[in-house]
Amino acid sequence: MNRKLWIIGVLVLLLAVTAGCGQKPNALVEGEQVNQENQGNAGNSVDGTAIQEPPSNPVAHGAGDSHHSSPEEQANTMVIQAYFTDDQLNELFPESKEITYSADAEKYMQTLKALQQSETPGLLPLWEKVNFKQAVFEGGKLTVDLTLPDEARLGAGGEALAVESLTKALFQFEEVQSIEILVDGQQADTLMGHVELEHPILRK
Repeated sequence: MNRKLWIIGVLVLLLAVTAGCGQKPNALVEGEQVNQENQGNAGNSVDGTAIQEPPSNPVAHGAGDSHHSSPEEQANTMVIQAYFTDDQLNELFPESKEITYSADAEKYMQTLKALQQSETPGLLPLWEKVNFKQAVFEGGKLTVDLTLPDEARLGAGGEALAVESLTKALFQFEEVQSIEILVDGQQADTLMGHVELEHPILRK
């Protein structure tokens, strides 16, 4: 009888040990999962406050933003009227030309340069050989400084048409109320020796 009780006790003890060993792996796995979750939550919070992670594909602003272009890229275009004459120097003929500029100062210079070459057969530029040095606009007055080489000089009729073509081209800008023409930085009585220059030439 005692022997049977002893055998039963040993079997119960073995079953208890076996059951305890079978639970240990599951407990370890659950413990590791809890630790991993705690670590993940710790990486997304500080003192219990959640930290929002940045999006995986952030949109860059500033210099890299395609919606913002640099001043050099912001070029303006405008169609203006330039004026030329026929081979008999009888009158002026308008010609539409497109200019490109990024600032008003450049707009005036591009207009002056447009007077130096015609795209229409039979029309002659009156300012082809003139060197336009600068065009400065201030307070409604546009000051044009130029150099006039000998080969650019015309007769009385050509000189009058040249001054008229320049003033008509520049007065098409509403902000220009007067034009001061300087030769090498100085006021001159005449442009080419024939037609008297006004200082300044006023819009009429």
